[in-house]
Amino acid sequence: MAPLMQSAILQYKQSSVHYRYGGKGSKLLCCLHGYGENAASFDFLNSYLGEEYSIIAIDLPYHGATQWKEGMQFGVEDLTAIVRAVFADKGHAPDQRFALMGFSMGGRAALCLIQSIPQQIERLLLLAPDGLKVNGWYWLATQTFIGNRLFRFTMYYPGWFFSLLNIGHKLGLINLSVYKFTRHYIHDARIRHELYNRWTCMRRISPKLHRIKQNVQQFQIPVRLLYGQYDRIILPQPGERFRKGIEQWCTITMLPAGHQVLQEKYMPDIAYSLRH
Repeated sequence: MAPLMQSAILQYKQSSVHYRYGGKGSKLLCCLHGYGENAASFDFLNSYLGEEYSIIAIDLPYHGATQWKEGMQFGVEDLTAIVRAVFADKGHAPDQRFALMGFSMGGRAALCLIQSIPQQIERLLLLAPDGLKVNGWYWLATQTFIGNRLFRFTMYYPGWFFSLLNIGHKLGLINLSVYKFTRHYIHDARIRHELYNRWTCMRRISPKLHRIKQNVQQFQIPVRLLYGQYDRIILPQPGERFRKGIEQWCTITMLPAGHQVLQEKYMPDIAYSLRH
């Protein structure tokens, strides 16, 4: 059995960024987790890929054990600098080429790395990725002054939003998966506070898809998209639109899963996507 992944802390500006590392392979794999999760979500990879890859998984701001002290300031330049600094911290060259994996929200962050340092990316594996379409509610809540103020107000006084959510569900405007997902993240004051911080902090992690597709072609980066066929949170249609024009480099695989495709039972598909 492969040894467990280990934890380390990187000092970045005023913040302490936590990451997990493991494996002893000559190739490098960087992993970015989904909303409300943390770097340990990728620990199971070590047992399957640890001989082939050196694995690094990073806790994003306001997640896991990362202590983010930069307020709501977190951009692509910060993400890029942190990834390179973590590589150096573990004895790798900051500009070393690496495979990149992102799940859900981490997929959006991974896309931004294709945007900023495409010359370093050997391949990209996105699991039920956010970032391939603009979410209207997220844009309103994080990219506009009025929307962000309303978002903040709602996190403190959510009663009106619960009523609206219930009405939308009863009228069939909101499917059951989204309804349950949304209620889970606003039913508790602490979770609502985390939601506001996480969403607002990640607002500048916004992929420019046209540029990313250009980089995929120019640098010949294999892109593998894995979706759950029963997922009602992240649908595959944006992935299909993204793939147009880069079919030579981008493939889509459907798994018999819901949104949570980052599971050990799907390891054969994950491993295959990293190798082919």
